[in-house]
Parts: sequence; C-alpha cells; structure tokens
Amino acid sequence: MLELCSESPDAELEQELLNEVKDFKKQLDKFKLETLLSGKYDSKNAILTLHAGAGGTEAQDWVSMLLRMYTRWAEDKGYKVTVLDMLAGDEAGIKSVTILVEGPNAYGYLKSEKGVHRLVRISPFDAAGRRHTSFASVDVMPEIDDDVEIEIKPEDLKIDTFRSSGAGGQHVNKTESAIRITHIPTGIVVSCQNERSQQSNRNTAMKILKAKLFEIYQEEQQKELDKIRGVQKEIGWGSQIRSYIFHPYSLVKDHRTNVEVGDVQAVMDGEIDEFINAYLKYAAK
Repeated sequence: MLELCSESPDAELEQELLNEVKDFKKQLDKFKLETLLSGKYDSKNAILTLHAGAGGTEAQDWVSMLLRMYTRWAEDKGYKVTVLDMLAGDEAGIKSVTILVEGPNAYGYLKSEKGVHRLVRISPFDAAGRRHTSFASVDVMPEIDDDVEIEIKPEDLKIDTFRSSGAGGQHVNKTESAIRITHIPTGIVVSCQNERSQQSNRNTAMKILKAKLFEIYQEEQQKELDKIRGVQKEIGWGSQIRSYIFHPYSLVKDHRTNVEVGDVQAVMDGEIDEFINAYLKYAAK
C-alpha cells in the first residue's frame, strides 16, 4: 500500500494505509502486553473487593463510582462481572462490595489495581460546596481452581446465616439465604448473598475464603508479601497508588508509574488500560 501511494498519490488510499498502521500498532501493543502476563495465576479470573475508607458518605459514594469504573472496563473487554456480596452505605453509596470478573487474564490485568485510590472533588453531599478528599481500597485475588490443595477444617469455620439485603429479588429479606463464614484461626470473614439458595451462597463464600487463604499460603511459602496480595496499607493519606482529581483541575495520576490522564470522566467510564499497561511494564522491569 505504501508503494502504491508513492507511485500514485491517492488521499483515500493514504488514509486506508494510516488506518492499517494504526490497527497493526494496536494489535502489536496488545501482543507485547500479553507477553508480560507470565505470572502463575495471571490467566485466572479475578476477585475484586472494594472498601470505603476515610471520608464517610463521600467515601462510600467513591466505592460505587469505582465499582462502575471496573464494571465498564470489564464489559468492554467482554468479561463477565458478578456481584458476590455488597454492603450498602448508610446514606448513599457502598461500604464494601466483592465482585467476580471472569475472562482470559482477568487477574493478570486487574492485579495492577490493588491498593488505595484517592478522590478529590466538590462533594455533592456538602451543602457548602466544599472540596473533599476520600479514599477507597481495592483488593484483588485470583480465583483458585478446585484442584489446588488448601486444607480447611470444618471445626475452624463459624458459619452464620442472615437475610439478604439490597434492592430487587423476591427472596430479599424473606429467607435467610445469605451466608457469612468466619475462619477462626486467621479471623478472615467472607460473605455472599448474591444467589437465591443458601447452598449456592455457601459455595461462593467458600471459594472466596479459599482464595484468601491461598494468598496467605503464598506469602508464607515465598516470603514475598507483594507476590499475590501486595503490601497492605491504611486506607488514607500517604498510601494511595492513584489519585483522581475532579477539582480544582481534571487529572488522574498513578503514583507508581507517574502516568497521567487529563480526561477524568473517560477514566471513570472504564478507560484504565493506560494505567494497567504502564504498571505491567513497570512491574516487569
């Protein structure tokens, strides 16, 4: 096509050539990125848990915004998103939520999102229109296959049932189908209320517990705290991996890679590949 354009200039052919080059570059970048997904569990599905931190109602609203961001990103990739558990905020937003993202390399990509995310904006919950800073933490784990041996003794489990809460569904608040499992030796607590049946919720909760225990196992065996789970920090000042600034200017900055994007709304609509790609390259180095 380049030879043809050189021999006989044609605006339409030149534009087609530029489009071909652009598409090729996009495919090449995607291929190069996939070569970085060499971790043992990168190909697995991902379990994401979001928690509201400092900031009250504002922070709980921030969690709902992040949930939408990750859902939009996943759907754009053709991934399936399932809400496993959700605790609504006192006035608005979400206190905590756990989702399962199913698709090729879901964990490999989303592991870059683990950490504290900081929001700066004019709060819609402040009548005085003041600027607020809020925090939310994102935890990311690979979904562990059933063939991975993780010993969980029945006597180490405390299992509680409770009524599901939240909007929708005839079973909500009518039957005690929701499950909360406490692993007594570690103090880990997981819950699920997404399914209609108590048994389905129990199976899902056990899957989350298994993933969490597997993290601990990996940390103890490899003595690398950031191998799977990373360093856990307080959900507050000085610990954020990324800042989303709506006011007094528009900017999203990743503090690990120094990547900056000026279009905050596009990021909130799920366009986070630039941050993910930069982190994977940074981690590979």
